[in-house]
Amino acid sequence: MTTPNGPRLLPWSGPGDKPCYLSTDDAAGYMSRLADSIEAVQLGTARELLEEASEALDNQNTSIDELRCLVTELTAALRDVYRVAEPRSPPGSERSA
Repeated sequence: MTTPNGPRLLPWSGPGDKPCYLSTDDAAGYMSRLADSIEAVQLGTARELLEEASEALDNQNTSIDELRCLVTELTAALRDVYRVAEPRSPPGSERSA
């Protein structure tokens, strides 16, 4: 879990897909606000894709190619949301399959 004084995992990767962290106590600083903005966009995208997925599943005329494209986009959105959420979850809160 990210602590108030600990580094914040940013919602983008660095070179070589390495994680990027922000170390600051200024939640109103430029980089913190930029990260908040990008996270909001990522969550909005995930929400829109969930709506599209529900519609696609309800529509029996949805093609396999459309479903593949949707699954690809959902996978990317889930990866983005998980990247931000996972380090913020309390220790021991992992769910087993």
